[in-house]
Amino acid sequence: MNHVDQPGLSARRGGADGGAVTARDDGPMPPTSPDERIDQLGLTIPDPFPSFGNYVMAVIDGTTLYTSGHVPFDGTALITGKLGDDLSIEQGAQAARLAALSLLATLRAELGRLSRVRQILHVTGTVNAAPHFVDHTAVIDAASDLLVDVFATRGHHARLAVGVNSLPADMALEVQAVIALHPRNGDHDA
Repeated sequence: MNHVDQPGLSARRGGADGGAVTARDDGPMPPTSPDERIDQLGLTIPDPFPSFGNYVMAVIDGTTLYTSGHVPFDGTALITGKLGDDLSIEQGAQAARLAALSLLATLRAELGRLSRVRQILHVTGTVNAAPHFVDHTAVIDAASDLLVDVFATRGHHARLAVGVNSLPADMALEVQAVIALHPRNGDHDA
């Protein structure tokens, strides 16, 4: 039986249900809102990255938000290069984390409050990869991990991680998402 320890939770895999999460009383309750989690994690959400064409960074249809591809920007430059040739898995993972932070910036700008996110439904990670590179999932895991860190169970999502021969401006990767929202009058802090 495998055990995963997180503050306030324990998870066991291998049971009849494939895995159970049970509450433990071993300390203070974790923050409840995504914005509180961002503060607790010491994350800095950048300014929203602009689009560079005839498109917008997010579109809302009813209670579903669709994002454009978000790129890894470190505050001064795009992270560029091909995974497997120019960049290591670790450098790619850092790029995926930066792209996920950019995605959070767009969400905050579009929604006002991240508590409007009901569920991250799907994430697509597109990796600029050398033909021999096969660790796309290891790279995009960093974006997925960040979303789960910020949104807790609401951050769990379906995902596609793929490699392509090139991306615009030789970007290392792009991350996009489909997100279910609470209605405007139904904000939830938890």
